[in-house]
Parts: sequence; C-alpha cells; structure tokens
Amino acid sequence: MYEDELAFAGGLADRAAEIGLSVFRGDVRVTIKADQTPVTQADTAIETMVREQIAEAFPDDRVLGEEEGGDAEGSGRVWIVDPIDATANFARGIPIWATLIALQVDGALVMGLVSAPALGERYEATRGGGARCNGSPIHVSAEASIERAQILFAELSDWLRPVRNERVLEILAEAKRTRAFGDFWGHVLVARGAAEAMIEPELALWDYAALAVVVEEAGGRVSALDGGSLRHGGSVLSSNGAVHEELVRRLSRS
Repeated sequence: MYEDELAFAGGLADRAAEIGLSVFRGDVRVTIKADQTPVTQADTAIETMVREQIAEAFPDDRVLGEEEGGDAEGSGRVWIVDPIDATANFARGIPIWATLIALQVDGALVMGLVSAPALGERYEATRGGGARCNGSPIHVSAEASIERAQILFAELSDWLRPVRNERVLEILAEAKRTRAFGDFWGHVLVARGAAEAMIEPELALWDYAALAVVVEEAGGRVSALDGGSLRHGGSVLSSNGAVHEELVRRLSRS
C-alpha cells in the first residue's frame, strides 16, 4: 500500500534536491528564527514547492511543515515535511542534510522518505513494504550487546545535564564505539545496520516522522527514551530492536 504516494514523494524529493543543490555551497542566506534555529532560502523554497504540489495532486490532504506549520491532529491524511533537516550543516557546506517527507493516515505514520542528495542516498519505506536505500533493501543489525554496539547521539551538550548526564554517559562509556552523528543521519545508519542505536533528547514531529517508518520497516524499533509513544517535542530512541529494552531500562530508571 501507499506505493503511489511513495512515488509521488520521490518526485517531490527530486525537485527538492534540485532546489537544495542549486544553493548548497553557494550563496546560502541564513536567517535565525524566533526559536533560534536557522532557516535558509532553500528551506522555504522547498516547503513552498512541496505544498503546491500536494495541493494539486491531493487537494483533500493536509500538510504539516517545519517552516509554514500546520496541524497533524485527528483523522485524515497529513503530509509531514522537513524541507531541509540539518539546516545548520547545509548552511556550513556539510553534505549531511536531507529532505524528509512522511504520510500520516488517521494518526498512523504509513510512509517515509529521506532524501540526502549531497550524499547520493535516498531511504524510503511504506508500512508492510520494507525499507530501502537507493532501491536496495536494508535491515538493522542483529547485535544484542551494548558492549559490542555502536551508539550514536546528537550534540554532547544535550546530555551534560543532571540525571541525563549520568544515565547517557554511562551507556556511551560502555559501548564499543560512539559517534555524534546527529539529525537524520544517525537514524538511517541504524536502519541500514551500521549502528545499533541513536538517542535524541527532543525532536519535532517533522524531524522523526519519516525516520520512524524507515527504521521500523528495516526491522528496528523507535520510541521515546522511556519506551513510550513518540510525541512532538519529545525524546526519540531508534534502535535495532535487540538492544532496545536494555537501553529503555537504563535510560528511564529513577
């Protein structure tokens, strides 16, 4: 199911890549938003394009986007868009950035696409259809030991706080290898079996919607750090599934 919507999202991603790459490492104009996060002319141009295309192809569907807002509550179909995830990377010429497109139907995430054109990689998944990178199936790793795992995290400063500090740094110290591959990148590395877990203190719905479908369809698990359901602005733990319960136990203990 949702193969037509996935193909449509692929077309959106193609157009988004053209817009993004035409600006990347060129005349990037950065503005700081009220929440102190950066936005560029590529972010706004991509989201405008996506909204126009969706309105034409699926006039009854709603859109929630990082730059222009929207509503994903209740029933119905909602396209959830982050025009450029990792805008700070984009603005500084770092190729780890992506357009994230997801489809939510009656409150359930059913399709996800992650397009990282500067890396030449595209991840996609539909519920029940598996996950792929550049058309080839991907799957999470089978490693079940934290001591042998590669654990990824966002900025270290996010974890250098009371309570979080002790629990997270203990896990990072125990893991075989750790890296701060933030934004979408850490989650797709989990999905393709290159890492066992990615931990995030807080993400917006547009940050995790597409990623959750890809990771889960690759055989992994995605939840809040305490094992609960994902929510807008809450924490996110993506894993291969084999280390998930142990990480939840340790991250949520009092």
